Amino acid sequence: MARSDRKTFRGDFRRFFVKGLAVLLPTVLTMWILVKAYEFVDVAIAQPINRGIRLVMNQATPHVGFLEAEFEPSPQVVDREIANTVSANRKPRTKAEVRSELRAESIRAWWDARWYMNFIGLIVAIIAVYVAGRLLGGFLGRGIYNKLESLLTSIPGIKQVYPYVKQVVDFLFSDEKPINFNRVVLVQYPRKGVWSIGLVTGTPMKSVQQEMAPGQEPGVTIFIPSSPTPFTGYTISVPQEEIVELPLTIDEALRFTISGGVLIPAQQSIEDGNATDLPGQATLPGGAPPKE
Repeated sequence: MARSDRKTFRGDFRRFFVKGLAVLLPTVLTMWILVKAYEFVDVAIAQPINRGIRLVMNQATPHVGFLEAEFEPSPQVVDREIANTVSANRKPRTKAEVRSELRAESIRAWWDARWYMNFIGLIVAIIAVYVAGRLLGGFLGRGIYNKLESLLTSIPGIKQVYPYVKQVVDFLFSDEKPINFNRVVLVQYPRKGVWSIGLVTGTPMKSVQQEMAPGQEPGVTIFIPSSPTPFTGYTISVPQEEIVELPLTIDEALRFTISGGVLIPAQQSIEDGNATDLPGQATLPGGAPPKE
């Protein structure tokens, strides 16, 4: 009896532990991704901008009254620092160099005492990206951008990487999508009996339509995304009667593909008993079964 109790406890522990992971992991992973994204922006963008701002403050201090009053070291402090350098047998420095170093230390201490100053770099970066977007959106800006892009793609090493990175970024952020998906369908591909989720992009080319079903209703052109990178895949053309419409959004279909079938929309989960329009039960408009 004790052995059965221990086994039951282990089973319950494992089951509830897995359920706990299922509940907590999405939130924890989302927060982790957001934190890492912020750390990247802070280290790679905001902090260099903040260092540049402090450098500008340092150079401007002798010429701006309120900065000079706040950060400019007195002649006595400069002389004392030079004397310390000489007594320590370190490399001699000029008064201008010592004064600049003391100003930098004073500015850094003032900056660190005000935690909110670190957000300046992030705000400047956001404004800079916005201004760049506005400038590049015009005719002149696009011309300059195209010239710079041509220069980048002529540099060995960069030209092998840049076009593919740009393709991914354009796919995610561009208002003018390279492919205009309009609905999700199910099609038997790459052979009969194997069902693949595809995204309808339009109608076939005229020559393809003539070979596929001359004189009949135009077929459809379907993009079959690959996993885990949906930016690559296969483009096929099939007759209308060979496709099955799916009650999925484009985002749901892409999440399903990217995750390798792990991220299933809630209304399509078989385990929850709410699955609808499964391949084996799917019917075409009008009630006809899929064509074999």
